[in-house]
Amino acid sequence: MALSMPALMKTTAARLSALYLLLFAICAVLLVLYMTSLSARMLTGQTQETINDEVLGLARVYQRGGLPLLVRVVEQRSRQPGANLYLIADANGQILTGNVQSLEPGVLEAEGWTTEPFSYRRFGEGELERQRNPIADPNEPSQNEVQVEGEKGHNAIALVLRLPNQMIMLIGRDLGEPERFRAVIRRALTLALGMMALGGILIWFFVGRAALKRIDSVSQASRRIMGGDLSGRLPVTGAGDEFDRLSENLNSMLARIATLNEGLKQVSDNIAHDLKTPLTRLRNRAEATLSGKHSPADYRQALEATIAESDQLIKTFNAILMISRLEAGYSSESTSRVDLAASVRDVVELYEPVAEEAGVTLETSVQDGFAVEGNRELIGQALSNIVDNAIKYSTDSTAKPTVHVALDRVGSEIRLSVTDNGQGIPDDADRARATERFVRLEKSRSQPGSGLGLSLAKAIMTFHNGRLDLLPADPGLSVVMRFPEPEDR
Repeated sequence: MALSMPALMKTTAARLSALYLLLFAICAVLLVLYMTSLSARMLTGQTQETINDEVLGLARVYQRGGLPLLVRVVEQRSRQPGANLYLIADANGQILTGNVQSLEPGVLEAEGWTTEPFSYRRFGEGELERQRNPIADPNEPSQNEVQVEGEKGHNAIALVLRLPNQMIMLIGRDLGEPERFRAVIRRALTLALGMMALGGILIWFFVGRAALKRIDSVSQASRRIMGGDLSGRLPVTGAGDEFDRLSENLNSMLARIATLNEGLKQVSDNIAHDLKTPLTRLRNRAEATLSGKHSPADYRQALEATIAESDQLIKTFNAILMISRLEAGYSSESTSRVDLAASVRDVVELYEPVAEEAGVTLETSVQDGFAVEGNRELIGQALSNIVDNAIKYSTDSTAKPTVHVALDRVGSEIRLSVTDNGQGIPDDADRARATERFVRLEKSRSQPGSGLGLSLAKAIMTFHNGRLDLLPADPGLSVVMRFPEPEDR
Protein backbone atom coordinates (compact mmCIF):
# COMPACT_ATOMS: atom_id res chain seq x y z
CA MET A 1 0.00 0.00 0.00
CA ALA A 2 1.42 3.36 -1.04
CA LEU A 3 1.84 5.60 1.99
CA SER A 4 0.84 8.85 0.31
CA MET A 5 -0.21 11.91 2.25
CA PRO A 6 -3.95 11.53 1.39
CA ALA A 7 -3.84 7.90 2.53
CA LEU A 8 -2.00 8.92 5.67
CA MET A 9 -4.55 11.61 6.49
CA LYS A 10 -7.36 9.05 6.32
CA THR A 11 -5.96 7.19 9.32
CA THR A 12 -7.23 7.86 12.82
CA ALA A 13 -3.69 7.98 14.18
CA ALA A 14 -2.70 10.69 11.67
CA ARG A 15 -5.80 12.74 12.40
CA LEU A 16 -5.29 12.50 16.14
CA SER A 17 -1.64 13.45 15.65
CA ALA A 18 -2.63 16.45 13.52
CA LEU A 19 -5.10 17.58 16.17
CA TYR A 20 -2.44 17.13 18.83
CA LEU A 21 0.02 19.15 16.76
CA LEU A 22 -2.51 21.97 16.29
CA LEU A 23 -3.28 22.13 20.01
CA PHE A 24 0.44 22.02 20.75
CA ALA A 25 1.06 24.93 18.36
CA ILE A 26 -1.70 27.02 19.97
CA CYS A 27 -0.28 26.35 23.42
CA ALA A 28 3.22 27.25 22.20
CA VAL A 29 2.02 30.56 20.69
CA LEU A 30 0.24 31.44 23.93
CA LEU A 31 3.43 30.56 25.80
CA VAL A 32 5.50 32.86 23.56
CA LEU A 33 3.07 35.74 24.09
CA TYR A 34 3.01 35.15 27.83
CA MET A 35 6.80 34.95 28.12
CA THR A 36 7.24 38.12 26.04
CA SER A 37 4.66 40.03 28.09
CA LEU A 38 6.16 38.77 31.35
CA SER A 39 9.65 39.84 30.27
CA ALA A 40 8.36 43.30 29.32
CA ARG A 41 6.60 43.71 32.67
CA MET A 42 9.72 42.61 34.54
CA LEU A 43 11.92 45.08 32.67
CA THR A 44 9.40 47.89 33.13
CA GLY A 45 9.24 47.16 36.84
CA GLN A 46 13.03 47.24 37.12
CA THR A 47 13.06 50.55 35.22
CA GLN A 48 10.50 52.05 37.58
CA GLU A 49 12.50 50.90 40.60
CA THR A 50 15.61 52.58 39.17
CA ILE A 51 13.71 55.83 38.60
CA ASN A 52 12.26 55.72 42.12
CA ASP A 53 15.77 55.37 43.56
CA GLU A 54 16.90 58.29 41.43
CA VAL A 55 13.97 60.42 42.65
CA LEU A 56 14.79 59.66 46.26
CA GLY A 57 18.41 60.71 45.70
CA LEU A 58 17.40 63.98 44.02
CA ALA A 59 14.86 64.68 46.79
CA ARG A 60 17.64 64.51 49.33
CA VAL A 61 19.73 66.87 47.16
CA TYR A 62 16.82 69.35 46.97
CA GLN A 63 16.32 69.23 50.73
CA ARG A 64 20.03 69.83 51.30
CA GLY A 65 20.72 72.63 48.81
CA GLY A 66 17.45 73.73 47.32
CA LEU A 67 16.83 74.36 43.63
CA PRO A 68 20.36 75.63 42.74
CA LEU A 69 21.99 72.46 44.01
CA LEU A 70 19.28 70.30 42.36
CA VAL A 71 19.88 71.98 38.99
CA ARG A 72 23.64 71.55 39.33
CA VAL A 73 23.34 67.88 40.21
CA VAL A 74 20.89 67.28 37.36
CA GLU A 75 23.30 68.90 34.89
CA GLN A 76 26.16 66.70 36.17
CA ARG A 77 24.18 63.51 35.91
CA SER A 78 22.81 64.47 32.49
CA ARG A 79 26.30 64.53 31.03
CA GLN A 80 27.24 61.05 32.26
CA PRO A 81 27.35 58.27 29.62
CA GLY A 82 24.19 56.19 29.57
CA ALA A 83 22.47 58.62 31.92
CA ASN A 84 18.77 58.54 32.62
CA LEU A 85 16.50 61.25 31.26
CA TYR A 86 16.62 64.45 33.32
CA LEU A 87 14.56 67.54 32.67
CA ILE A 88 13.67 70.62 34.71
CA ALA A 89 11.12 72.99 33.20
CA ASP A 90 9.25 76.06 34.36
CA ALA A 91 5.55 76.08 35.18
CA ASN A 92 4.70 76.55 31.46
CA GLY A 93 6.71 73.51 30.37
CA GLN A 94 9.65 75.47 28.98
CA ILE A 95 12.77 73.28 29.33
CA LEU A 96 15.39 74.92 31.55
CA THR A 97 18.00 72.18 31.98
CA GLY A 98 18.59 68.49 31.57
CA ASN A 99 19.58 66.17 28.72
CA VAL A 100 16.18 66.17 26.94
CA GLN A 101 15.84 68.54 24.01
CA SER A 102 12.21 67.87 23.15
CA LEU A 103 9.31 65.66 24.23
CA GLU A 104 6.13 64.34 22.84
CA PRO A 105 3.44 66.98 23.57
CA GLY A 106 1.44 66.53 26.75
CA VAL A 107 4.00 64.54 28.73
CA LEU A 108 4.62 67.31 31.30
CA GLU A 109 0.95 68.16 31.79
CA ALA A 110 0.11 65.30 34.14
CA GLU A 111 2.03 64.60 37.37
CA GLY A 112 3.08 61.05 38.15
CA TRP A 113 4.08 58.08 35.99
CA THR A 114 3.45 58.37 32.27
CA THR A 115 0.66 56.02 31.29
CA GLU A 116 2.27 55.07 27.96
CA PRO A 117 5.85 55.18 26.59
CA PHE A 118 6.51 58.57 24.95
CA SER A 119 8.91 59.78 22.26
CA TYR A 120 11.73 62.18 23.01
CA ARG A 121 15.01 63.50 21.69
CA ARG A 122 18.22 64.07 23.60
CA PHE A 123 20.47 67.04 23.22
CA GLY A 124 23.11 66.62 20.53
CA GLU A 125 21.27 64.01 18.43
CA GLY A 126 20.37 66.64 15.73
CA GLU A 127 23.96 67.78 15.44
CA LEU A 128 25.17 64.20 15.19
CA GLU A 129 22.64 63.53 12.42
CA ARG A 130 23.71 66.59 10.48
CA GLN A 131 27.33 65.44 10.71
CA ARG A 132 26.28 62.07 9.29
CA ASN A 133 24.20 63.80 6.50
CA PRO A 134 25.97 67.11 5.67
CA ILE A 135 23.94 67.80 2.51
CA ALA A 136 20.71 68.01 4.46
CA ASP A 137 19.12 71.46 4.74
CA PRO A 138 19.82 72.78 8.28
CA ASN A 139 16.49 74.67 8.20
CA GLU A 140 14.57 71.41 7.65
CA PRO A 141 13.65 69.40 10.75
CA SER A 142 15.74 66.29 11.20
CA GLN A 143 14.22 62.83 11.08
CA ASN A 144 14.37 62.65 14.88
CA GLU A 145 12.56 65.97 15.18
CA VAL A 146 9.80 64.65 12.94
CA GLN A 147 9.57 61.51 14.97
CA VAL A 148 9.38 63.50 18.17
CA GLU A 149 6.56 65.56 16.78
CA GLY A 150 4.39 62.67 15.82
CA GLU A 151 6.13 59.48 14.93
CA LYS A 152 7.94 57.00 17.13
CA GLY A 153 11.63 57.65 17.80
CA HIS A 154 13.26 56.89 21.15
CA ASN A 155 10.74 55.74 23.67
CA ALA A 156 10.91 56.16 27.39
CA ILE A 157 8.85 56.09 30.55
CA ALA A 158 9.22 58.78 33.19
CA LEU A 159 8.02 60.13 36.49
CA VAL A 160 6.84 63.78 36.34
CA LEU A 161 7.03 65.75 39.57
CA ARG A 162 5.94 69.28 40.32
CA LEU A 163 8.32 71.12 42.65
CA PRO A 164 7.11 73.45 45.44
CA ASN A 165 7.82 76.51 43.25
CA GLN A 166 5.59 75.00 40.51
CA MET A 167 8.58 74.05 38.42
CA ILE A 168 8.42 70.63 36.73
CA MET A 169 11.03 67.89 37.04
CA LEU A 170 11.02 64.77 34.81
CA ILE A 171 13.14 61.72 35.50
CA GLY A 172 12.89 58.93 32.98
CA ARG A 173 14.64 55.99 31.40
CA ASP A 174 15.00 55.01 27.79
CA LEU A 175 13.18 51.81 26.79
CA GLY A 176 15.55 50.93 23.99
CA GLU A 177 17.39 48.24 25.93
CA PRO A 178 14.23 46.58 27.37
CA GLU A 179 12.62 46.66 23.94
CA ARG A 180 15.70 45.12 22.36
CA PHE A 181 15.74 42.47 25.08
CA ARG A 182 12.05 41.76 24.52
CA ALA A 183 12.65 41.53 20.79
CA VAL A 184 15.49 39.07 21.38
CA ILE A 185 13.24 36.92 23.58
CA ARG A 186 10.45 37.07 21.00
CA ARG A 187 12.79 36.05 18.20
CA ALA A 188 14.28 33.23 20.28
CA LEU A 189 10.89 31.87 21.27
CA THR A 190 9.55 32.23 17.74
CA LEU A 191 12.56 30.35 16.38
CA ALA A 192 12.14 27.65 19.03
CA LEU A 193 8.45 27.42 18.16
CA GLY A 194 9.24 27.06 14.49
CA MET A 195 11.80 24.34 15.16
CA MET A 196 9.40 22.48 17.47
CA ALA A 197 6.64 22.75 14.88
CA LEU A 198 8.93 21.42 12.16
CA GLY A 199 10.10 18.60 14.42
CA GLY A 200 6.53 17.87 15.42
CA ILE A 201 5.45 17.62 11.78
CA LEU A 202 8.31 15.27 10.95
CA ILE A 203 7.68 13.13 14.02
CA TRP A 204 3.95 13.08 13.26
CA PHE A 205 4.62 12.02 9.68
CA PHE A 206 7.08 9.24 10.47
CA VAL A 207 5.21 8.01 13.56
CA GLY A 208 1.94 8.02 11.67
CA ARG A 209 3.53 6.16 8.77
CA ALA A 210 5.01 3.58 11.16
CA ALA A 211 1.61 3.11 12.79
CA LEU A 212 0.03 2.72 9.35
CA LYS A 213 2.57 0.04 8.44
CA ARG A 214 1.67 -1.92 11.57
CA ILE A 215 -2.04 -1.62 10.83
CA ASP A 216 -1.44 -2.72 7.23
CA SER A 217 0.43 -5.82 8.39
CA VAL A 218 -2.40 -6.65 10.82
CA SER A 219 -4.96 -6.13 8.03
CA GLN A 220 -3.06 -8.44 5.67
CA ALA A 221 -2.84 -11.15 8.33
CA SER A 222 -6.54 -10.72 9.09
CA ARG A 223 -7.42 -11.18 5.41
CA ARG A 224 -5.41 -14.41 5.29
CA ILE A 225 -7.19 -15.72 8.38
CA MET A 226 -10.61 -14.72 7.00
CA GLY A 227 -9.64 -16.55 3.81
CA GLY A 228 -9.61 -19.81 5.78
CA ASP A 229 -6.04 -20.00 7.06
CA LEU A 230 -6.80 -20.40 10.76
CA SER A 231 -3.16 -21.25 11.44
CA GLY A 232 -2.17 -17.68 10.57
CA ARG A 233 -1.39 -15.26 13.37
CA LEU A 234 -1.09 -11.48 13.66
CA PRO A 235 2.49 -10.14 13.65
CA VAL A 236 4.18 -9.46 16.99
CA THR A 237 7.36 -7.35 16.77
CA GLY A 238 8.47 -7.92 20.36
CA ALA A 239 8.40 -4.21 21.16
CA GLY A 240 5.81 -4.82 23.88
CA ASP A 241 3.70 -1.84 22.79
CA GLU A 242 -0.08 -1.66 22.50
CA PHE A 243 0.00 -3.17 19.00
CA ASP A 244 1.92 -6.17 20.31
CA ARG A 245 -0.49 -6.58 23.24
CA LEU A 246 -3.47 -6.36 20.91
CA SER A 247 -1.90 -8.87 18.50
CA GLU A 248 -1.08 -11.27 21.35
CA ASN A 249 -4.66 -11.15 22.66
CA LEU A 250 -6.09 -11.65 19.17
CA ASN A 251 -3.65 -14.51 18.57
CA SER A 252 -4.78 -16.13 21.81
CA MET A 253 -8.37 -15.72 20.67
CA LEU A 254 -7.53 -17.26 17.29
CA ALA A 255 -5.78 -20.18 18.98
CA ARG A 256 -8.84 -20.69 21.17
CA ILE A 257 -11.12 -20.58 18.13
CA ALA A 258 -8.87 -23.06 16.30
CA THR A 259 -8.99 -25.37 19.31
CA LEU A 260 -12.77 -25.17 19.47
CA ASN A 261 -13.06 -25.78 15.73
CA GLU A 262 -10.79 -28.79 16.03
CA GLY A 263 -12.83 -30.04 18.98
CA LEU A 264 -16.04 -29.56 17.00
CA LYS A 265 -14.57 -31.47 14.07
CA GLN A 266 -13.43 -34.20 16.41
CA VAL A 267 -16.86 -34.41 18.03
CA SER A 268 -18.50 -34.67 14.63
CA ASP A 269 -16.14 -37.44 13.59
CA ASN A 270 -16.60 -39.28 16.87
CA ILE A 271 -20.36 -39.00 16.73
CA ALA A 272 -20.39 -40.31 13.18
CA HIS A 273 -18.06 -43.17 14.13
CA ASP A 274 -19.14 -44.21 17.63
CA LEU A 275 -22.87 -43.60 17.46
CA LYS A 276 -23.26 -45.39 14.18
CA THR A 277 -22.90 -48.76 15.93
CA PRO A 278 -25.68 -48.33 18.54
CA LEU A 279 -28.01 -46.78 15.96
CA THR A 280 -27.37 -49.71 13.63
CA ARG A 281 -27.99 -52.07 16.53
CA LEU A 282 -31.30 -50.39 17.25
CA ARG A 283 -32.35 -50.67 13.61
CA ASN A 284 -31.36 -54.32 13.38
CA ARG A 285 -33.16 -55.14 16.61
CA ALA A 286 -36.33 -53.46 15.38
CA GLU A 287 -36.06 -55.24 12.02
CA ALA A 288 -35.51 -58.62 13.71
CA THR A 289 -38.45 -58.05 16.02
CA LEU A 290 -40.79 -57.24 13.13
CA SER A 291 -39.71 -60.24 11.09
CA GLY A 292 -41.20 -63.59 11.92
CA LYS A 293 -43.63 -64.48 14.66
CA HIS A 294 -42.77 -63.63 18.24
CA SER A 295 -44.50 -63.89 21.53
CA PRO A 296 -45.65 -60.77 23.43
CA ALA A 297 -42.80 -61.38 25.89
CA ASP A 298 -40.29 -61.23 23.01
CA TYR A 299 -41.76 -57.91 21.83
CA ARG A 300 -41.62 -56.54 25.35
CA GLN A 301 -38.00 -57.60 25.75
CA ALA A 302 -37.10 -56.00 22.43
CA LEU A 303 -38.79 -52.73 23.40
CA GLU A 304 -37.08 -52.67 26.79
CA ALA A 305 -33.71 -53.20 25.11
CA THR A 306 -34.51 -50.41 22.65
CA ILE A 307 -35.44 -48.05 25.47
CA ALA A 308 -32.24 -48.89 27.36
CA GLU A 309 -30.18 -48.32 24.22
CA SER A 310 -31.97 -45.02 23.59
CA ASP A 311 -31.34 -43.89 27.19
CA GLN A 312 -27.66 -44.59 26.72
CA LEU A 313 -27.66 -42.57 23.50
CA ILE A 314 -29.41 -39.68 25.26
CA LYS A 315 -26.80 -39.80 28.04
CA THR A 316 -24.06 -39.77 25.44
CA PHE A 317 -25.53 -36.75 23.66
CA ASN A 318 -26.01 -34.94 26.98
CA ALA A 319 -22.38 -35.62 27.89
CA ILE A 320 -21.21 -34.33 24.50
CA LEU A 321 -23.26 -31.15 24.87
CA MET A 322 -22.01 -30.59 28.42
CA ILE A 323 -18.38 -31.07 27.37
CA SER A 324 -18.81 -28.64 24.48
CA ARG A 325 -20.37 -26.00 26.70
CA LEU A 326 -17.68 -26.36 29.35
CA GLU A 327 -14.81 -26.28 26.86
CA ALA A 328 -16.32 -23.18 25.27
CA GLY A 329 -16.02 -21.51 28.66
CA TYR A 330 -19.73 -20.92 28.89
CA SER A 331 -22.17 -22.36 31.35
CA SER A 332 -25.49 -21.18 32.64
CA GLU A 333 -24.85 -23.14 35.80
CA SER A 334 -24.40 -20.96 38.84
CA THR A 335 -21.33 -21.21 41.00
CA SER A 336 -21.08 -20.94 44.75
CA ARG A 337 -18.94 -22.12 47.62
CA VAL A 338 -18.85 -25.96 47.47
CA ASP A 339 -17.98 -28.12 50.46
CA LEU A 340 -15.86 -30.85 48.87
CA ALA A 341 -16.05 -33.12 51.91
CA ALA A 342 -19.86 -33.13 51.73
CA SER A 343 -19.76 -33.82 47.98
CA VAL A 344 -17.40 -36.76 48.48
CA ARG A 345 -19.61 -38.25 51.20
CA ASP A 346 -22.70 -37.91 48.97
CA VAL A 347 -21.03 -39.67 46.02
CA VAL A 348 -19.54 -42.41 48.18
CA GLU A 349 -22.92 -43.02 49.81
CA LEU A 350 -24.48 -43.22 46.32
CA TYR A 351 -21.94 -45.78 45.04
CA GLU A 352 -21.62 -47.93 48.15
CA PRO A 353 -24.38 -50.33 46.97
CA VAL A 354 -22.76 -50.56 43.51
CA ALA A 355 -19.36 -51.27 45.04
CA GLU A 356 -20.79 -53.80 47.44
CA GLU A 357 -22.55 -55.60 44.60
CA ALA A 358 -19.30 -55.68 42.60
CA GLY A 359 -17.35 -56.95 45.61
CA VAL A 360 -15.26 -53.76 45.83
CA THR A 361 -14.31 -52.13 49.10
CA LEU A 362 -14.97 -48.38 48.97
CA GLU A 363 -12.79 -46.46 51.45
CA THR A 364 -12.62 -42.76 52.22
CA SER A 365 -10.08 -40.50 53.83
CA VAL A 366 -11.76 -37.12 53.95
CA GLN A 367 -11.17 -34.13 56.19
CA ASP A 368 -13.61 -31.27 56.67
CA GLY A 369 -12.80 -27.66 55.86
CA PHE A 370 -12.02 -27.96 52.17
CA ALA A 371 -14.18 -25.70 50.04
CA VAL A 372 -13.83 -24.33 46.51
CA GLU A 373 -15.73 -21.87 44.34
CA GLY A 374 -17.63 -23.91 41.77
CA ASN A 375 -20.72 -25.82 40.81
CA ARG A 376 -21.74 -28.57 43.20
CA GLU A 377 -23.62 -30.63 40.58
CA LEU A 378 -20.74 -30.54 38.08
CA ILE A 379 -18.16 -31.52 40.70
CA GLY A 380 -20.42 -34.32 41.85
CA GLN A 381 -20.86 -35.49 38.25
CA ALA A 382 -17.09 -35.56 37.67
CA LEU A 383 -16.43 -37.44 40.92
CA SER A 384 -19.23 -39.92 40.12
CA ASN A 385 -17.72 -40.69 36.72
CA ILE A 386 -14.29 -41.28 38.25
CA VAL A 387 -15.61 -43.46 41.12
CA ASP A 388 -17.74 -45.44 38.66
CA ASN A 389 -14.69 -46.12 36.48
CA ALA A 390 -12.57 -47.04 39.51
CA ILE A 391 -15.16 -49.58 40.71
CA LYS A 392 -15.42 -51.15 37.23
CA TYR A 393 -11.68 -51.43 36.64
CA SER A 394 -10.68 -52.49 40.17
CA THR A 395 -12.49 -55.81 39.76
CA ASP A 396 -9.57 -57.17 37.73
CA SER A 397 -7.26 -56.77 40.70
CA THR A 398 -5.33 -59.80 41.83
CA ALA A 399 -5.84 -58.68 45.43
CA LYS A 400 -9.04 -57.64 47.15
CA PRO A 401 -10.58 -54.94 44.93
CA THR A 402 -10.42 -51.62 46.73
CA VAL A 403 -11.19 -48.03 45.80
CA HIS A 404 -9.87 -45.29 48.05
CA VAL A 405 -11.19 -41.71 47.91
CA ALA A 406 -9.01 -39.08 49.63
CA LEU A 407 -9.32 -35.33 50.10
CA ASP A 408 -6.32 -33.29 51.28
CA ARG A 409 -4.24 -30.20 50.53
CA VAL A 410 -0.88 -30.20 48.78
CA GLY A 411 0.76 -26.77 48.68
CA SER A 412 -1.71 -24.27 47.27
CA GLU A 413 -3.93 -26.99 45.76
CA ILE A 414 -6.82 -28.99 47.12
CA ARG A 415 -6.39 -32.55 45.90
CA LEU A 416 -9.29 -34.97 45.53
CA SER A 417 -8.00 -38.39 44.45
CA VAL A 418 -9.71 -41.68 43.59
CA THR A 419 -7.31 -44.65 43.62
CA ASP A 420 -8.05 -48.25 42.68
CA ASN A 421 -5.79 -51.33 42.87
CA GLY A 422 -6.73 -52.77 39.49
CA GLN A 423 -4.48 -53.24 36.51
CA GLY A 424 -4.32 -49.49 35.90
CA ILE A 425 -2.96 -47.92 32.71
CA PRO A 426 0.79 -48.62 32.63
CA ASP A 427 1.51 -46.79 29.38
CA ASP A 428 1.98 -43.03 29.67
CA ALA A 429 0.56 -42.39 26.19
CA ASP A 430 -2.57 -44.39 27.03
CA ARG A 431 -3.06 -42.39 30.24
CA ALA A 432 -2.81 -39.18 28.20
CA ARG A 433 -5.36 -40.47 25.64
CA ALA A 434 -7.78 -41.74 28.26
CA THR A 435 -9.27 -38.26 28.86
CA GLU A 436 -10.02 -37.68 25.17
CA ARG A 437 -13.57 -37.99 23.96
CA PHE A 438 -14.77 -41.42 22.84
CA VAL A 439 -11.36 -42.94 23.54
CA ARG A 440 -11.71 -46.43 24.96
CA LEU A 441 -8.58 -48.35 25.65
CA GLU A 442 -8.32 -51.97 24.61
CA LYS A 443 -9.15 -53.53 27.97
CA SER A 444 -12.06 -51.15 28.57
CA ARG A 445 -13.96 -52.39 25.53
CA SER A 446 -15.21 -55.28 27.60
CA GLN A 447 -16.88 -52.80 29.97
CA PRO A 448 -20.04 -50.84 29.19
CA GLY A 449 -19.54 -47.14 28.56
CA SER A 450 -19.24 -44.41 25.95
CA GLY A 451 -15.69 -43.20 26.55
CA LEU A 452 -16.91 -39.78 27.72
CA GLY A 453 -16.69 -40.12 31.52
CA LEU A 454 -13.12 -38.92 31.94
CA SER A 455 -13.54 -36.39 29.11
CA LEU A 456 -16.44 -34.81 30.97
CA ALA A 457 -14.46 -34.85 34.24
CA LYS A 458 -11.54 -33.13 32.51
CA ALA A 459 -13.83 -30.46 31.03
CA ILE A 460 -15.40 -29.88 34.45
CA MET A 461 -11.98 -29.44 36.06
CA THR A 462 -10.93 -27.01 33.33
CA PHE A 463 -14.15 -25.06 33.93
CA HIS A 464 -13.15 -24.79 37.61
CA ASN A 465 -9.60 -23.64 36.71
CA GLY A 466 -8.34 -26.98 37.98
CA ARG A 467 -6.63 -29.97 36.44
CA LEU A 468 -7.32 -33.70 36.07
CA ASP A 469 -4.31 -36.02 36.27
CA LEU A 470 -4.08 -39.77 35.74
CA LEU A 471 -1.18 -41.22 37.74
CA PRO A 472 0.09 -44.78 38.19
CA ALA A 473 -0.75 -46.11 41.69
CA ASP A 474 1.39 -49.29 41.70
CA PRO A 475 -0.83 -51.21 41.44
CA GLY A 476 -3.79 -49.54 39.88
CA LEU A 477 -4.60 -46.04 38.78
CA SER A 478 -5.00 -42.81 40.70
CA VAL A 479 -7.21 -40.11 39.18
CA VAL A 480 -6.48 -36.76 40.84
CA MET A 481 -8.73 -33.71 40.72
CA ARG A 482 -6.63 -30.63 41.57
CA PHE A 483 -8.57 -27.51 42.63
CA PRO A 484 -6.90 -24.12 43.13
CA GLU A 485 -7.08 -22.68 46.62
CA PRO A 486 -9.84 -20.02 46.88
CA GLU A 487 -8.41 -16.47 46.97
CA ASP A 488 -10.47 -15.39 50.01
CA ARG A 489 -9.46 -18.35 52.11
